[in-house]
This record gives sequence, C-alpha cells and structure tokens, in this order.
Amino acid sequence: MDSSEQLRMLGEALELANLKPLSVALPEDRQVIIGNMRFHYLDWGGTGHPILFLHGGGLNAHTWDLVCVMLRDSYRCIALDQRGHGDSEWSPTIDYAIETQVRDIEGFIQQLGLNEPVLVGQSMGGLNSIAYAIRHSDKLRGLVVIDVGPEINPAGTQRIREFASTPALESFEAFLERAIKFNPLRNPTVLKRSLYYNLRQTPTGKWTLKHDQRRGSEEYMRIANAQRERLAQQLTKIMCPTLIVRGALSDVLTDEAAERFARSLSKGRWTRVERAGHNVQGDNPAGLLGVVLPFLKEVGL
Repeated sequence: MDSSEQLRMLGEALELANLKPLSVALPEDRQVIIGNMRFHYLDWGGTGHPILFLHGGGLNAHTWDLVCVMLRDSYRCIALDQRGHGDSEWSPTIDYAIETQVRDIEGFIQQLGLNEPVLVGQSMGGLNSIAYAIRHSDKLRGLVVIDVGPEINPAGTQRIREFASTPALESFEAFLERAIKFNPLRNPTVLKRSLYYNLRQTPTGKWTLKHDQRRGSEEYMRIANAQRERLAQQLTKIMCPTLIVRGALSDVLTDEAAERFARSLSKGRWTRVERAGHNVQGDNPAGLLGVVLPFLKEVGL
C-alpha cells in the first residue's frame, strides 16, 4: 500500500477504536545498526519525553500504532522491531536470549540518546523490559509491563505459540480467516490492517508471518522459561515506578499473578483493562491509554 492507503486504514482503525487524535500521521521508518545487526524502528516524532515501545513475540512495531498516534503530540513515541521481527534482521545464530535482547535495547537507547525514557513492553517485549529495568531502573522514568510477568499460564502461551508458528499459507485471506478465529475480540478490518504489516509474500507466492519462527522450537522455549525464572529472582532490583497491565480476558496473566508481581516491586501497582485479551494494545487501545496516561502523570510527565 502507498502512504495514502496506509493513512486511510489508520484512520479507519482509529474510528473503530473510538479514538480521536488531534491529527493523523504516519511515523517515519528508520534503521539503526546495533552491534552487528540492523534494526528497524518507527519514530513518531515530537520533542516530548521519550517513550520506547517493545512488541510481543510474533508481532512488530506497528502493534503500537493506535497508541502512538494518540500520544505523539505530547511525547516522543518510538517503537522498535526487536531482533527477528518485522523489518529488523534475524539472528543468524538464533540468538534470542533475553540477555541478548537487553543489550539490543541498551544500544538502541544509547544511539538514539533517549534520556530517562518510559519503557513500555508487552509479552516478550514486557519480559525484555523487566530485564532491562533490573539492570537500569535508575535510567528509566517509568516502566509499563503489559500482560506478562514471572508467572504465566502455559496453556495461554501455548495457544499463542501455535498461531505464531503458522506455516506459509496460499493467500492473505487464508491468514485473515485464521487470525479472526485466533482473536475474535478484534474487528476483522483492524486485523486485516495488522496483517498487512505482519506478513510477507514468498517467492512462490505464498504468505508467511514476518518473524523468525525458529524462536518457537522446544529448545528455545525451555531456555526462555529458565530465563523468566531467573528474572523472578531479581525483581527487587527494579526501583522505578512500574505499572503492570493485565487484559481482563487474557489467558496468559491472571489477576493473582499480576497482584503478586506488583507486590514484589517497591514502586509497583497493577491494573486491569476490560474488553482486552493478551494483546491489550490491539484489543482495546482506548482502555490501555486510559491507564497509561494517568501513570505518565504520576511519574511527572
């Protein structure tokens, strides 16, 4: 699609979400080299305090579009395609360890000169945000962790893993049909727009998800679970204000797990967003903004 069609679809998604920004504009597509890898990110511009958004596994930076277009007039919103996702490079050695991704975030923040950003991460991006905050909470104005934590429901993550490992399909429409079944909460028009940014066409004409599916191996999941357990033992090192957000319909994070997570932090609290599953920013962006905006005020922004 050209930029005019992308703008039209963004405006349509905003209307369906009952969001009314002061203006509707597309972000700048940008690239940066961190270490020996190329990363793609979306820069929504502005001179306000920086907010860095990290997507979940199998998603990409565009998952934050509706949230960022609503915040861009007051904050500088930047959404990163993490390694192996979107238009960023895949790791040739299949290195998607949390520690490695924290180094990516460290390098990204340093190269862009982001001073005391607010870090917002969902699912995989939330775990990476937690790990970054364990090391560098003194460099963050605040932390928002969306629908993930030290304790997660294996059945919910398995359902997501199965969708994220969908093999190449014959048509875009076949993917759309599968996505509607996977997430009936989402309007099909909005899902179609999301898939535009999350699919690529192969040389054979088939369509496939735009992330490194090698991440879904049994070995990778075993390592990821061990890494999450290690994070749980270091949560007391997070000293910055932290908001934990749970989708009320999520099958990944429970109320009880969110409560225990918040209690383990010196400046943590949790809240629930109604009419949202695991992907809160896509299912109910207005609801997410309704809890994030007061948090930004709480941390002085």
